[in-house]
Amino acid sequence: MSSALWRNHDFLRFWFGETVSLLGTQVTNLALPLTAIHAFHATDEQVGLLRFLQLVPYLGLALIFGVWVDRARRRRVMLGANIARMALLGLIPALYGLHLLDLGVLLVIACAVGVASVLFDVSWMSYVPTLVRDPRHYVEASARMGVSSSAAEVAGPGLAGVLVGALTAPVALVVDACSYLASVISLLLIRTREPRPAPRERHLGRELRDGLRWVLADPVLRWLAIVGFCCNFSMVTVWTMFLLYGTREAGLEPATLGGILATASVGGLVGSLISRKVISRFPVGRVYLAAQSALLLGPTLVVVAAGPPPVMTALFTLSFFTTYLGLGVAGVIIVSLRQTLTPPSMMGRMTAVFRTLLFGGGALGGLCAGLLAGAVGAHAALAVAAAASAAVVIGLFVSPVSRLREMPPPTPDPVDTRPGHRPALA
Repeated sequence: MSSALWRNHDFLRFWFGETVSLLGTQVTNLALPLTAIHAFHATDEQVGLLRFLQLVPYLGLALIFGVWVDRARRRRVMLGANIARMALLGLIPALYGLHLLDLGVLLVIACAVGVASVLFDVSWMSYVPTLVRDPRHYVEASARMGVSSSAAEVAGPGLAGVLVGALTAPVALVVDACSYLASVISLLLIRTREPRPAPRERHLGRELRDGLRWVLADPVLRWLAIVGFCCNFSMVTVWTMFLLYGTREAGLEPATLGGILATASVGGLVGSLISRKVISRFPVGRVYLAAQSALLLGPTLVVVAAGPPPVMTALFTLSFFTTYLGLGVAGVIIVSLRQTLTPPSMMGRMTAVFRTLLFGGGALGGLCAGLLAGAVGAHAALAVAAAASAAVVIGLFVSPVSRLREMPPPTPDPVDTRPGHRPALA
């Protein structure tokens, strides 16, 4: 990290709190479906529904929350969202201990946590430029946040597997509740004064259209959104199907599942760590093309995995390692492009549009995974998902993002927010 960001204590506080929070979220991503499977004997379709309900709030609420976030100070919004997530996840082990938890209640809580997650997610990416200030450090800040996400994905599944095995899945969710408490404390310690949003005429419909127009009218942002939808659909579909396949057909224990995902997630950490050097050395579009291709082609290894258990486990790990490696590099490029191509006054709405598409793709992927696995079996469903994921690579070659030579300069905050900036293409 550059000396400027090392001296930025408020960014360091935010970075630390978000890292702890992301670690807890990884515990929940494994513990929540395992609670449904082991405690309530949930079917494939019900597990898919659980994943769908976690993510579906992004489809209905992200755009509306994005408008609101552009009207408000984002730190306060993030504080409220994390306090809500802490309380909701803390309810699960409490209700379980009182024998008041059932699958219906679990589904409702999962959806409510998803609503709070929408509110936080459309806020934090818009808030980071307030702490970083200098656009020259956006790529570096994005890389640091990417390292945190990848590190959490490395440690989280393994930790989740151990906790679920030792404490049962519902009780393991206490860890995530505590992680949100750490995030709340870190946000309260931030001293950077967030500027009051500029006053403007408030009209929900018009502001929603402005956010959509900003993303869809710019070719780079538009293609980032389209490919991002496909990638999230692929990743959540494959992850959910693999969880069902590994649990029901391959007979993998929770600790083994967690170990596979934790080991594979080292790829994401490596990707985030090397992203800055790779981006500075090669054309940014070529790096994006290679990274996204790795993400989309990685699932094919899960499908072809065969042989003795150690060989299958190694292939499962290699598959997810490849996917996470691509995600680690591509994620830094995507976030940096979104921040540089969007002025501050549009940041919340731009983020909301992306969150709607990205997590909407994930929500639909989770639902389709459960339905398809229930209809044809988890392994056959994985084959379908891997083929569809590989087909998206064709779109990468026609995307203008793949032709970018370098990161574009930051877009100023214009009076008229119609898209006018276009980065140089090869």
